[in-house]
Amino acid sequence: MRFFVSNFKWIMLVSGLLTCTMFLAFISPQTSLQSNFGQTIDGNLAEIIVRNWGALIGLVGIMLIYGAFTEPVRRFVLVIAGSSKVIFIFLLLTSKESYMGFGAGTAVIADSIMVALYIAYLLLTVQRSA
Repeated sequence: MRFFVSNFKWIMLVSGLLTCTMFLAFISPQTSLQSNFGQTIDGNLAEIIVRNWGALIGLVGIMLIYGAFTEPVRRFVLVIAGSSKVIFIFLLLTSKESYMGFGAGTAVIADSIMVALYIAYLLLTVQRSA
């Protein structure tokens, strides 16, 4: 357990870099939607919303990278990032349409693993911060 906790910053770094890939939605919203969901949406408002969504997720990735190397904020970053990922997983799994065959399916698996690792770290470090 000590090895896991002392090297957790590397898990956060990789997790943050993977999460930053969602900046693609900010740069190219239609490409991101097509690769993640197999669909596109039209209209200026839709493009603004998707770009904002991509930027926000990308910023969570930057938070994870920052938290990897700044231990005082690490727990807070993990709670925010983990909450965001749980909401995304929940929304996808409860959707009337299945997007699991696209990039979103891979994201659900990766995000689920990340959330499990975040929870493990938070539980293993709860006594140190109390």
